[in-house]
Amino acid sequence: MKQVKIQIPSLVENIRVVESFIDNSKDTFHIEDDIYGNIMVAVTEAVNNAIRHGNKFDKDKNVYLSLFVNENQLKFEIEDEGTGFDYNNLDDPTAPENLENPGGRGIFLIRHLADEVEFSKDGRRLELTFALSPGDDATTSPTPEAAAA
Repeated sequence: MKQVKIQIPSLVENIRVVESFIDNSKDTFHIEDDIYGNIMVAVTEAVNNAIRHGNKFDKDKNVYLSLFVNENQLKFEIEDEGTGFDYNNLDDPTAPENLENPGGRGIFLIRHLADEVEFSKDGRRLELTFALSPGDDATTSPTPEAAAA
């Protein structure tokens, strides 16, 4: 298993560093375009949450981002130095009373973009798993019509 780790201070402008990390990982590990977009949105949202809500914009606190790669999956770990949160009791952003709220959709979005989402350390660590395509073998690849469905 291959792994890459970075550590960034809790400044919103460091989201650009995370975007570069994902772009470099796409090239290094040959991440397919069909999951690249999901990874970019989910991981940057998770890091943004860690900076804003976890570390509360404290530039003396860091966010740790790790990528673990094997032939079947990519796993990103995002960890902050905050106090954590109750990830089991979040408001449903699709409930009628929450539709007009300006925030509260990040974790909902992350859960829909990643194949697996797991919280630990009282919500200070988030693991996002993305399954990799089985390869370019014509017998296992979906047809363009099936992929569009």
